[in-house]
Amino acid sequence: MTMMEEKLLVMRGITKEFPGVKALDHVELQLAKGTVHALMGENGAGKSTLMKILMGIYQPDDGEIILNGQKVKIESPKRAHKLGISMIHQELMPILDMSVADNIFLYDYPARKGIVQKSVLYQKTEALFRDLGIEGIDSKAFMKELSQAQMQMVEIAKAVSAKADVIIMDEPTSAISDHEVENLFRIIRTLRAKGVGILYISHKMEEIFKISDFITVLRDGQYIGSAPSIELDQEKLVSLMVGRELKSIYDRHPAVTGEVMLEVRHLKCKGVCEDVSFKLHKGEVLGFAGLVGAGRTEIMEAIFGLRKRQGGEIIKEGKKLDIRSVRDAINHGLALASEDRKRFGLFLDLPISYNISISWLNNLAKVGIVNRGNEKEQAYKFSKDLRIKSSSIKTKVGKLSGGNQQKVVLAKWLLTKPDILILDEPTRGIDIGAKQEIYTLIEQMAHEGKGVIVISSEMPELIGISDRIITVHEGVIKGSLTGKEITQERIMMDLG
Repeated sequence: MTMMEEKLLVMRGITKEFPGVKALDHVELQLAKGTVHALMGENGAGKSTLMKILMGIYQPDDGEIILNGQKVKIESPKRAHKLGISMIHQELMPILDMSVADNIFLYDYPARKGIVQKSVLYQKTEALFRDLGIEGIDSKAFMKELSQAQMQMVEIAKAVSAKADVIIMDEPTSAISDHEVENLFRIIRTLRAKGVGILYISHKMEEIFKISDFITVLRDGQYIGSAPSIELDQEKLVSLMVGRELKSIYDRHPAVTGEVMLEVRHLKCKGVCEDVSFKLHKGEVLGFAGLVGAGRTEIMEAIFGLRKRQGGEIIKEGKKLDIRSVRDAINHGLALASEDRKRFGLFLDLPISYNISISWLNNLAKVGIVNRGNEKEQAYKFSKDLRIKSSSIKTKVGKLSGGNQQKVVLAKWLLTKPDILILDEPTRGIDIGAKQEIYTLIEQMAHEGKGVIVISSEMPELIGISDRIITVHEGVIKGSLTGKEITQERIMMDLG
């Protein structure tokens, strides 16, 4: 039996129910040694639930797991770790008040007589970073001091450090640059050559066909089928995932743009930008392109009152705005959906209804008392309009799939009835069907005369949905591209 044929992991008949939802219904999965096996499906298909069962986070209601030919019971993540299973989670879960090194070696501290050897801990971390080609991250820094992209690289290092037989990668490239993606693929090829089995989840089709050997598709919690990647193409894969053919994902009907709605003049923000100026028109979808760390997010945070400005003007429809806080921005008709929905966009332990209404509570209340009936009515309306999949608006947001969590974030801001909607990585970690729904929503807002700003690290997405693209490099606006100027080559020239 060759390495490619030897089964490292078999999951058979896996079933899992939550109140009102059958998340998995007798799902099958087989992983061979030395292979990259992609697990595909729309948000809510059951991919993350299946992986959480493999990691011992959830317990299956039925089915069995066979690892290296032995039936195993995985009661906890610690047990998974001991069995040689490691995971890079889609939604990062670092311990923010601990160091980078502590996070990586949490289960494997170098200790002598029960005392952690800090110098050895830092040396091991730095050696690991060198081996993986990870640069610019201090092993002693607290996790809360890192950017989202840096946290993602730490999670990748943590999974590799465990020297696991099975590594689960759930959207590992969602927050990293193209250079870091290529570095990750180099690491994956090295691990594959050593016989490690990798379960890879991504909504980026190009990645799947570039890195995977096999593909398994789930739909609505059910096993649809498995095949070698070479036997599938993007059209076939999408059809298996959604159960129907999708029209072109960027099939746009641009709105007619009108007068200037928002003008930013000479914006200055310490450590971010010195002199940023741009205009947004009514009915326009304005894209912001830039490499990780270019300052796109920080510029929008400064406009929205999340970050202190040292200078500059924000003018809406000819009127200069005094925005010193998020509440000021909301009152002036601005909304910002953050790139990190779990840290800054949602209350995971609270229901959908509360998460949707939180930004508009002042308008749902009389004499300081929230009208719960009105709150539920609005939450139900937006849940229905955005097709949020859940058993009830009382469902805790933490129980939803990533795509549905993102829809809750959008619903929260749409309830404020903004004139200007800023979307930072709006489709990160979202399947192709949900992406199309969000693109339709963006287009609908533009047709209503709203102004939409989109930050995205996915170049095809930005090109496909934008009327105009502003390029940003190290906090400086390099260009404003329209029409035939909007090409990947031209954008990369500006960003270089």
